[in-house]
Amino acid sequence: MPLRRSIRPSCWPRWPTKVIDVIACIGEALAVARGRIPASEARLLLGALLGCSTAQIAAYPERVLTPGLAARFADLLERRAAGEPVAYLLGTREFFGRDFRVTPAVLIPRPETELIVELVLARVTTNDGTPRILDLGTGSGVLAVTLALELPGARLTAVDRSAEALDIARVNAAALGAAVDFIESDWFAAVDGRGFDFVVSNPPYIPVDDPHLAEGDVRFEPTGALASGQAGLDDLARIVAGAPAFLMPGGWLMMEHGYDQAASVRALLAGAGFDAVASARDLAGIERVSYGCWRAS
Repeated sequence: MPLRRSIRPSCWPRWPTKVIDVIACIGEALAVARGRIPASEARLLLGALLGCSTAQIAAYPERVLTPGLAARFADLLERRAAGEPVAYLLGTREFFGRDFRVTPAVLIPRPETELIVELVLARVTTNDGTPRILDLGTGSGVLAVTLALELPGARLTAVDRSAEALDIARVNAAALGAAVDFIESDWFAAVDGRGFDFVVSNPPYIPVDDPHLAEGDVRFEPTGALASGQAGLDDLARIVAGAPAFLMPGGWLMMEHGYDQAASVRALLAGAGFDAVASARDLAGIERVSYGCWRAS
């Protein structure tokens, strides 16, 4: 099979028995992907394979693809068409301007979680010295690593009950140069009594029988990091109940939750004795993070 074919309408491939039989260049790869996955995703996958930008993918449709690259793209195309998330196919996802390694062992980072970072940064002043921050259920480590890098003087501790997730988080911390202490723990179980200025978490908060767990990208993510009891509040309630023993007076607890759970989480916080209880909205206007300040003793 030749490594190059001219790009003209008459050579756009029909549906072949084997996709790779008609892929010899970028233009043909994009043509095969058309109608199966969004064009933007096809460009992302090709860019990752070729080590170039999506703009270059669009600008040079005549660029030759070796049979090996064509086969790899065909595999990615089939997996994405079957629903596998782009983040897992690429192995990375951007969060707060940085690329993080992700695998099916961890949740895919989402933009709304960046709200927790912004809320912490807004409450740290130059007089705070070295704030102590605990990240519960760190997953890929995006919150802990980002806060460590945005607050160079902070002392970060991150926990997760999944050893596989912690392995990914450690890789991200090392790759980005963040100093984080990682602990394998079921929430607070293995954390000592150190007082923290902030406890942050993006815990499981989807009801176990929610039909969305069987739809879209979520189908491929770890269920244990997504679902939490019949109302989705079990882990949120555990964190609220346990946090006072680990927070300094005046320390903050901040948790992400579902689109319709803000009132319930505020009630949990108020019932546990937190002050200044409130919720913050994400860019879509949804109350996405609720928080409270632990009262002085």
